[in-house]
Amino acid sequence: QVDLVESGGGTVQIGGSLTLSCMITGKTESLNAMGWFRSRQGKEREGVAVMDAFDRTEYEDSVKDRFAVSRDHGTNTVYLQMNSLDSEDTAMYYCAASVRGTVWWTPLQADMYNYWGQGTQVTVSG
Repeated sequence: QVDLVESGGGTVQIGGSLTLSCMITGKTESLNAMGWFRSRQGKEREGVAVMDAFDRTEYEDSVKDRFAVSRDHGTNTVYLQMNSLDSEDTAMYYCAASVRGTVWWTPLQADMYNYWGQGTQVTVSG
């Protein structure tokens, strides 16, 4: 069993920055990938930024030059640094983790992930 707890959401102005954190506990040695997804109003949950056990990363196109995913191996905490935030980034952000051996075939696909946090809201206002 793996548990994920997100923190760091809030309201920020357009152009601002925010860092999300996700503490992962349990059988973390079984994880092959972890990262961040989001649900924007009226849209399906989408992969934003993920990384595998070898620290390879994958990003959704619209965030590639603005967001960065990282991991503290000592504390099993995954971070999402978000810069140059836009109103389109307003969403509920979820931390996710996967034990699937094939997760890196489609790393931004939500159904490849087994464990999910409760989510943290990010609102970008003008």
